[in-house]
Amino acid sequence: MIPAHAPFCAAPDPAPRAPHFPVPAGACDCHVHVFGPADRYPYQHERAYTPPDAPPSALSALHRTLGISRAVVVQASVHGADNRAIIDAVARAPDSLRAVAAVRRDVTDAELRGLHESGVRGIRVNLVDRGGMPFDSLDELVHMSTRIRDMGWHVEFLVHVEANDELPGLVRRLAVPAVFGHLGYTKAPKRPDDPGYRQFLALFGEGRCWVKLTGPYRISARDRPPYDDLDAFAHALVSVAPDRLLWGSDWPHVMQVKPMPNDGDLFDLLPRWVPDAAMRTRILVDNPAVLYGFDTPKTKDQP
Repeated sequence: MIPAHAPFCAAPDPAPRAPHFPVPAGACDCHVHVFGPADRYPYQHERAYTPPDAPPSALSALHRTLGISRAVVVQASVHGADNRAIIDAVARAPDSLRAVAAVRRDVTDAELRGLHESGVRGIRVNLVDRGGMPFDSLDELVHMSTRIRDMGWHVEFLVHVEANDELPGLVRRLAVPAVFGHLGYTKAPKRPDDPGYRQFLALFGEGRCWVKLTGPYRISARDRPPYDDLDAFAHALVSVAPDRLLWGSDWPHVMQVKPMPNDGDLFDLLPRWVPDAAMRTRILVDNPAVLYGFDTPKTKDQP
């Protein structure tokens, strides 16, 4: 039975199209989720939504269409700290997939090492959705960051960056880098000159943060692509630190209340935001290789 506070989500567009720009070899989708079947990978009662089935096989089909060869499977809040779905997904293609898990403060060092061996490269803290915060306090999170430092992990946040005054101090206390989804999750009609977002851009410029160009439909005031009211946010991020930007589809687009976008249309936003092809390659290939530990693909001229 689906809890009243966890409505069922629409499924993604079943007919994604190929993008209209050349996708470089080794391109990585740095933000996807996998769901179902629920009897094998159950959802916690304390959740904000109930997702449709979105298995790894469907994700692989999407990426073949988009020309993407690597991905990062991110733990969704509906699974709490039960990471079985993402670990099993990564096991299907361990050379080309990585994961971001959720852990609680009582996780053992042996369990952390096991997650690392399974392809996990970070932990996620969702400060927005019901059931997504596995720690009782931010101090506990700071302590956890010291435990994952030697494995080269990071902490990924889902948070409205402009509305959290504690964020800069928290990031500076962490022993590992911080990653922020959805361009910082500041919703239009706010602009990059919003005082809170200016503070975030300054923090981004300090060199300890990464930002994912993901989920434009979650923050745009527009119903459909190209979500042009976000262009200024994307351009501001590119101007500050393109070497710490990542792209992700956010598939299967859970909790989407607007018309479901086609994933080809979503991918085509990247050249709109980043017209330079070499910089797009950095965002799609080189930056993920650094953060998630992928091998950098060789060019045709390399032995």
